[in-house]
Amino acid sequence: MAGLPHLPSDDFHVYDTTLRDGAQREGMSLSVNDKLAIARHLDDLGVGFIEGGWPGANPKDAEFFRRARTELELSTAQLAAFGSTRRPGGRAEADLAHLRESGAGVVTLVAKADVRHVERALRTTREENLAMVRDSVAHLRSEGQRVFLDAEHFFDGYVTDPAYALQVLTVAAEAGADVLALCDTNGGMLPYRLAEIVAAVVGTGLRVGIHAHNDAACAVANSLAAIDAGATHVQGTANGYGERSGNADLFSVVAALETKVDRRVLPAGRLVELGRVAHAVAEVANIAPDPHQPWVGSSAFAHKAGLHVSAIKADPDLYQHVDPSVVGNDMRLLVSELAGRATIELKGRALGLEPDADTVLRVIDRVKDLESVGYSFEAAEASFELLLREEMGERPHYFTLESWRVIVERRAGEVFSEATVKLHAKGERIVATGEGNGPVNALDTALRSALETIYPGLARLELVDYKVRIVSGEHGTDAVTRVLVETSDGVHEWDTVGVHENVIQASWQALEEAYTSGLLRQGTESER
Repeated sequence: MAGLPHLPSDDFHVYDTTLRDGAQREGMSLSVNDKLAIARHLDDLGVGFIEGGWPGANPKDAEFFRRARTELELSTAQLAAFGSTRRPGGRAEADLAHLRESGAGVVTLVAKADVRHVERALRTTREENLAMVRDSVAHLRSEGQRVFLDAEHFFDGYVTDPAYALQVLTVAAEAGADVLALCDTNGGMLPYRLAEIVAAVVGTGLRVGIHAHNDAACAVANSLAAIDAGATHVQGTANGYGERSGNADLFSVVAALETKVDRRVLPAGRLVELGRVAHAVAEVANIAPDPHQPWVGSSAFAHKAGLHVSAIKADPDLYQHVDPSVVGNDMRLLVSELAGRATIELKGRALGLEPDADTVLRVIDRVKDLESVGYSFEAAEASFELLLREEMGERPHYFTLESWRVIVERRAGEVFSEATVKLHAKGERIVATGEGNGPVNALDTALRSALETIYPGLARLELVDYKVRIVSGEHGTDAVTRVLVETSDGVHEWDTVGVHENVIQASWQALEEAYTSGLLRQGTESER
């Protein structure tokens, strides 16, 4: 297709609406720099169209299109501008100037396809709404822009008055609209009924697209059903972001089309970027990735039950619907009280360890005993590695604790924390003190002060997260506490766990294992 040389074909469109529809998610606010960054990530994935926003609606979107002309070099996607048809009684030349001047080669116009919205929301007549559609599409086409139509509330409108809903589409097509996207704006349609309606519209000879919202948890299913019924244009957002319950997760739709029905909708070799792009967009949007998100979540191919893992050891396909590497993800085996021998064996192998049968059984028993009192090894894989190495007689010991002490003092209206640790390392007895903004921070500072001279590699380690949870509440403030610590060396992260009635002792356990794991990763020689 002229103008889109990198697209597989113009026969099918992958159209992303993250920068407009996705940005309507509650709590999500994208700067212009954010929008430019997300557009680049989406282009890396290979989507065909990126809807940049509504240039006439707010200064931010106007600035985005202005900057996009010189700052956004897209290799695969075309930039689309979004806007409404002219106003009732208005003139297309004036009302659509912002779209005409946006610099976007494609304009997506939203139009009312539900007669109730025409009469109650627009407060105009059926005939004027059709004229608004006709005039707007024809004007933009005359200016050399490609036009797609978003038929808003189409499915509700079709149920209410199918003849009028179809008339809106026909008028738009006759005026020059290339694609007519049927919008389930309220997100309430179910796949079987939606597919029937899409098939009926496709049967008229019109080129149809699908734009689904997720209010009934059917957005992805509705999108796939519409495509199966003949839609050749699908709209959605990264990670399903959007207003209310969100939009169709475009990543899930694309992954299903490519792997389940062998329909190539991305350029060759791009599907493997799916996991990376999903997480990159989440980072830019400052939204924590959902670990349970299908296809790309960190738990999407995580296996916990011993029976499942046993089958996976024989053949991974037995409990996985697709090879996770195809979408840029990985299989994970979770160690917990549900773990069986296969879990321990495969996990050990992944760590480069080969525990014998007796060791595997001891590890299973220890994991079950420890998790019964509050430990969670699926959330602390570094602690599990140390446990496994201990049972194999290979756990490294870089230092031995003699004692620790933490003092918390309120003075002059402020709270101060000070910790003292006494350690033995490489034949030396070390006493060190540290201050911090809390007792755990003070303990961490003291530990670093004691060991960094002996182990300089500790300077590269940083505690990036600290979580506390009460795991046994029957004793009130005397309850058992679980502490999870996440540590990073600037390249990788790992998690360790500590459990005790005293939160400081639980924190010490997690800290000690965090630094032991860090030194082990650095290849530091152990004392024994």
